[in-house]
Amino acid sequence: MFSKRLLTIFCLVLFALINVILLSIIAKRGHGNSLPDRLILAAIAPFQGGVTASVNFCENVWDHYFWLVSTKEKYDRLKQELDRVEQERSRYVETQQTCERLRKLLGMKQKQAHGSLAARVVGVDPSGWFHSILIDVGTGEGVFKGMPVVVPKGVVGRVVEASFAHSKVMLMIDRSSAIDALVQRTRARGIVEGKTDTYCLFKYALRKDPIHVGDVVVSSGLDGVFPKGLRIGSVKKVAKSPAGIFQSVEIEPFVDFAKLEEVLVITDQDEEE
Repeated sequence: MFSKRLLTIFCLVLFALINVILLSIIAKRGHGNSLPDRLILAAIAPFQGGVTASVNFCENVWDHYFWLVSTKEKYDRLKQELDRVEQERSRYVETQQTCERLRKLLGMKQKQAHGSLAARVVGVDPSGWFHSILIDVGTGEGVFKGMPVVVPKGVVGRVVEASFAHSKVMLMIDRSSAIDALVQRTRARGIVEGKTDTYCLFKYALRKDPIHVGDVVVSSGLDGVFPKGLRIGSVKKVAKSPAGIFQSVEIEPFVDFAKLEEVLVITDQDEEE
């Protein structure tokens, strides 16, 4: 017994065959206008319309398929090109920023009255207990323990360890750091010691010395490590207790230690200093 699907297919094939036969009869009879001709034309017209619609539908689907495939390929090419351009732009911006930093370092080096050596920061202390960085110059380039490290904005720290190709620099914000300094405006002296990531203490400043918020603090050159006049930071807070001979002063460093990439190591100082 035939299934409904087979019966449907058989009916469609039979209907198509009948329409083909009727089309052949019309073709042989020519352009007649008799009643049989009109009846045959009325019978096959729906079939022809359906066939034409199906063919047009298939053509549209086929054309749109190729259009979508072509559009997808074009989109993929444009996306790859955009990714390549973005990568090149990123490299260009990075190179431009590096050149700008090196230009500032070179300008500072030319203004220095003492020898200096440019270095790149290649590591930071991961422990969190100490504030230090690792630079890519060492004893092979003439860098030794105790040499000061600076950037155009100000003091970074000093070398505490040196191997042949690398050196460890203790940052001025480390609690073990100490720099003999003075207030540039009033010449009040003190010792800058590291406290936190954001500020240092200006210790042993006499209570009678006039120190105001915003005053610039520079190295005094009297500690034998840092040359005189290097920028350290600006006064952030001043507090004077009713008793005692010293006042409490907090300093905000000029250097952003979280963004150090290149530094200058001062390898010697002039004879006057």
